[in-house]
Amino acid sequence: MLKHQTVGGVVREIAKANPSTEAYVYPEHGIRKTYREFDEETDRLARAFMGMGIAKGEHVAIWSDNKREWLLSQFATGKMGAVLVTVNTNYQENELTYLLEQSDATTLILGEEFKGTSYIDIINSICPELAGSNKGDLNCSALPFLKRVIVMSENEYSGIYTWSEFEALAESITEEQLNERMKALHWDDVINIQYTSGTTGFPKGVMLTHMNIVNNGQIIGDFMNLTPNDRLCIPVPFFHCFGCVLGTLAAVTHGTTMVLLEQFDPGRVLQAVQDEKCTGLHGVPTMFIAELNHPDYSKYDTSTLRTGIMAGSPCPIEVMKKVINDMGADEITICYGQTESSPVITQTTSHDAIEKRVATVGKPHPHVEVKIIDPVTGEEVPAGVPGELCTRGYLIMKGYYKNEEATRAAIDEDGWLHTGDIAIFDKDGYIEITGRIKDMIIRGGENVYPREIEEFLYQHPSIQDVQVVGVPDPKYGEELMAWIILKDKEQLDSEELRNYCKGKISHHKIPKYIEFVDSYPMTASGKIQKYLLREMSVKKAEVETGQA
Repeated sequence: MLKHQTVGGVVREIAKANPSTEAYVYPEHGIRKTYREFDEETDRLARAFMGMGIAKGEHVAIWSDNKREWLLSQFATGKMGAVLVTVNTNYQENELTYLLEQSDATTLILGEEFKGTSYIDIINSICPELAGSNKGDLNCSALPFLKRVIVMSENEYSGIYTWSEFEALAESITEEQLNERMKALHWDDVINIQYTSGTTGFPKGVMLTHMNIVNNGQIIGDFMNLTPNDRLCIPVPFFHCFGCVLGTLAAVTHGTTMVLLEQFDPGRVLQAVQDEKCTGLHGVPTMFIAELNHPDYSKYDTSTLRTGIMAGSPCPIEVMKKVINDMGADEITICYGQTESSPVITQTTSHDAIEKRVATVGKPHPHVEVKIIDPVTGEEVPAGVPGELCTRGYLIMKGYYKNEEATRAAIDEDGWLHTGDIAIFDKDGYIEITGRIKDMIIRGGENVYPREIEEFLYQHPSIQDVQVVGVPDPKYGEELMAWIILKDKEQLDSEELRNYCKGKISHHKIPKYIEFVDSYPMTASGKIQKYLLREMSVKKAEVETGQA
């Protein structure tokens, strides 16, 4: 049964059922709060938003790493009906200006800085009018909708509310007024706008409803067998669906304790898992790789781990095996989806055979339809034949904010979301994702899927990580380029690697170009930016061949 509930309604229900269970823990700050306290905190903050004059449906942007204030704001806006607009922590001035303008945000909540970037300096540069503004009465020529700025600290900045000043506004709103607001909300209201990465063109604001994210979080946690006895470590960023749906909402819908880190650090993650006896751990493959390769990895006790999610990009089989066998997370699951689908479409279960959990992304969630079509004809293809994965159901976004053309391009007239991902149904009904339509490499008329080559190269004992992209070639149309990160103290050259490939994979699948690097260009959510690798590959190939 799907839940017809609001985010705030879920918090109330869970807190009533599990009042003394720890809701969240911040090990680095010594903060521990039960679900009763979490419910009270988010009630107070919801009243503060109302006391600030924020109406149901108004857009509140939030820009920071995984701070406690972010977590509370997510569920407080869920209670009083403001739409939370999540901002990528890596954004700089131009990107922030675009997002705040495009989203019509009236309020911005921000941390002071992130990894050396001063958020305060950036907002003052965009809105120099802050210097002479009364708090809550901003008139910014660049952002006419923006009226209020709140900082997640007690430091004073001109025109900006401190956190305690913001919280104090709760006093002007009664509990009855909050309850009336909560009754006025509907499960089909938009409650969250998340901006897609924008690897092509400008980022688009994905509008997600209570129905979308509450049910997706519920089903994700069901697949993980989460209970109030579980403790889930969440080091993935909140601004991304991985953090705020697969993480916080999957936990809250099951009364599970959230063990939170403001920023990802492999040593701190391992420490938190050990000290807090975590039973679950989330991460993208690069995070698990960093944890497994931490110099002190063997000193940490991860034996309490049972479950978790590895998602965000294709999960290398060898890494998955180590997470199951070495870390002990033998019930870890794989999820697949995208922001436009709230985000999870398919997931493996804790009972699936290891082969299915490492080679597929599982089966479609309950209440979710999936079909695989020929991208050219639109006709469904049989099992074993690759095509574009399309999905339909409760999980589909309301659309892109103020972008009907892009919405129509993504969701067809029958309600199917076209993902742009190439997938195969196997004979057992499990789905394999073989790449993006735009990532597929056509070499001499042969379709080559980068994932297949990456999985093969991962088996080399010296290789820690590998990404394969296509580059233009005058003879074959496209050639393959492999970007490789070696394990610590390992050595390997291009010729040795090509010899390793010979006789094991088809000649046309052996990369023509091989580059050894220390890292990849990444998004703040830990996804590898293949389009940047592709641009770098084209330049490298031009230098090697002498052809521009």
